Amino acid sequence: MKVTLWGVRGSLATPGPETARYGGNTSCVGVVGRKGTVLVLDAGTGIRRLAAAIAPNVRRVDILLTHLHMDHIQGLGFFAPLYRPDFEVHIWGPGSATLGLRERLMRYLSPPLFPVHLAELSSKLVIHEVPAGVAEIGEFVVTSTLVCHPGPTVGYRIAESDGGVLTYLPDHEPALGTLTFPQLPRAWTSGAELASDADLLIHDGQYEASEYPGHCGWGHSSLDQTLAFGTFTEVKHLVPFHHDPGHSDDDLDRMTSQALDRSKPGYRVTSGIEGTTIEV
Repeated sequence: MKVTLWGVRGSLATPGPETARYGGNTSCVGVVGRKGTVLVLDAGTGIRRLAAAIAPNVRRVDILLTHLHMDHIQGLGFFAPLYRPDFEVHIWGPGSATLGLRERLMRYLSPPLFPVHLAELSSKLVIHEVPAGVAEIGEFVVTSTLVCHPGPTVGYRIAESDGGVLTYLPDHEPALGTLTFPQLPRAWTSGAELASDADLLIHDGQYEASEYPGHCGWGHSSLDQTLAFGTFTEVKHLVPFHHDPGHSDDDLDRMTSQALDRSKPGYRVTSGIEGTTIEV
C-alpha cells in the first residue's frame, strides 16, 4: 500500500514560514492499495489536496474518521467526490451514546456551520458506524477499536491482503498521566493490540516531554511516550503525527532529535511532514 500524509497538524495552523516544511493542514492521510482501493484517514483540511490526487478511474472512496473533533472533519464538506453523482463515498466513524454517526455529521454539514445539508450531497453516500469489529474494504481488512482520547474515538489497523499493516492512532494518550510508560500489559494498554507488530504506525506525538505534565488527560502523547509506545508494540516504522500548531519547524526538528537521542528506538522513525509518501 502507498501511504501519503496530506495533513499533519493537530488544529488549524496558518501555513507560513513557521510551517513551511512540516505543513499547516490538519489530519488527513491517504492510503492506496495495490489493487487501487482508496482509503482516506480523517477529513482535516488536507483532504482537499488528497481529492485532487485521486486517480481518474476511481469511483469509490472510503473515509475512516477516528472521531469528530473539528480538526479531523473540517475538510469534509470540501471533499470534491461528495458532489459527484458517479462517486460512491463510504464514511466510517463512531457514533455517541445519544446520536448515531449520520446525526452527528449532520450537526456540521448543515447551516449555520455549513451551507450544504448532508442529504443534499450528490454522491452515493453510505454511513458505517464503528467500532464494528473487522470490515473488508477492497483488498484491505480494517479493524477498529475505541482508544483513549476524549469523546468516542477509534483507532484503525489496516492490513492489506498479502501486504503490510498500517496502524493509525492520530489522537491517543495511552500513558494517561502515568509517570512511567508503559505500565500495563500490552492487552490492557489502549491501542496496543491495534499497533502490535505493525509495519507502519502513525501516532500522536503532540507534546514535548516537558509539556505533557500540564496536559494530562487531554488525549495526546509526548514524543517520548510515542517512541516508547512504538517499542512496546514492536512496530517496524513510526511516524510522529498531530503536531501542535504552536510548534515551528525548528521546534519539531529539535524535539524529534532530542526524543530520539533519549529513546534510541530500534526501528525506523520518519518525521510527519505533509506530502510524505511511504510504501508499506
